[in-house]
Amino acid sequence: MLKKLFIPGPVTVSEDVLEKMGTQMIGHRSKDASVLQRSVSDKMRQLMYTKNEILLSTSSGSGLMEGAIRSCTQKRAAVFSVGAFGDRWFKMAKANGVPADKFSSEMGQPTTPEMVEAALSTGKYDLITITHNETSTGVMNPVAEIAEVIKRYPDVIFCLDTVSSLAGTKIPVDELGVDICIASTQKCLGLPPGLAVCSFSQKALDAARKVENRGLYFDLVELYDYIQKKDYQYPSTPSISHMYALDYQLTKILDEGLDKRFARHLEMAKYVREWAAENFALLPEEKYASNTLTTIKNTKEISIKDLNGKLGEKGYAISNGYGDLKDKTFRIAHMADTTLDEIKELLTIIDEIMKE
Repeated sequence: MLKKLFIPGPVTVSEDVLEKMGTQMIGHRSKDASVLQRSVSDKMRQLMYTKNEILLSTSSGSGLMEGAIRSCTQKRAAVFSVGAFGDRWFKMAKANGVPADKFSSEMGQPTTPEMVEAALSTGKYDLITITHNETSTGVMNPVAEIAEVIKRYPDVIFCLDTVSSLAGTKIPVDELGVDICIASTQKCLGLPPGLAVCSFSQKALDAARKVENRGLYFDLVELYDYIQKKDYQYPSTPSISHMYALDYQLTKILDEGLDKRFARHLEMAKYVREWAAENFALLPEEKYASNTLTTIKNTKEISIKDLNGKLGEKGYAISNGYGDLKDKTFRIAHMADTTLDEIKELLTIIDEIMKE
């Protein structure tokens, strides 16, 4: 049975978007490919509120995360973690021989501006990574406050992981001073997995040019230079199918209206939070709770596996906790093309199962 997915990704994809994935191929070195890629980039700039260049990668978001920290760190990276995906960014740094230090928050707690100030004031770091939205803990970091601190250190490259939040909440890249803002298709953008995207500032480009060993496939300078030289084409064969679908979906997102889209996500988030508080408890403090996914404490010690099994019989799926939180929490995503009515329907069914 096909299930309606309320998991941290991939999301259930609209049929019309899936149909665009089946568009017949064009040559990736053709003028049509350049037109398609340029269209995607122009729409992504609107969604990201940026004038910076847009880079695509046929990979998960992790590919561009690794590319960012390897390509742009000359001295040392300050990696801030509020869960599993911040930890992953640190692991990437170490695996690539990039000098880095990790600054972790307690489970369910955010990265604070004070933590960032304490690290950057040492003068040791020329790159910082922040996870905007952590799907393991359901924490959405106070990125606007953090950005104000980072702006006081203009030589530091600001990398932001928005894999699970871009297109679900407003992220004004240029206003925040973000140099590399990274996302991927399978979450709030509402596409199948397989394509990652990032904005790339001139400051990040200038810094990266000074780094000798940037790798190859995820070398952000190579991606940038190639699309400038070859009119928005890529050094390796890209996923044309994803590009067709993303171009189409971005038009739908812009037609919905960005403010309306963000408001819809927030409305769903508030509804799930209220339900969680009434029936269980939130893991993060509510003011740091994600607008795209809610992590709920399993205070009643129910079997999440059994709950999901019964949901599956009815055509739905939620997610258990991640890593050490596997049985201690469960997660309900409310992102992409999901509606409030679908969220209400899901929670009503969970209530019925709980009564049984």
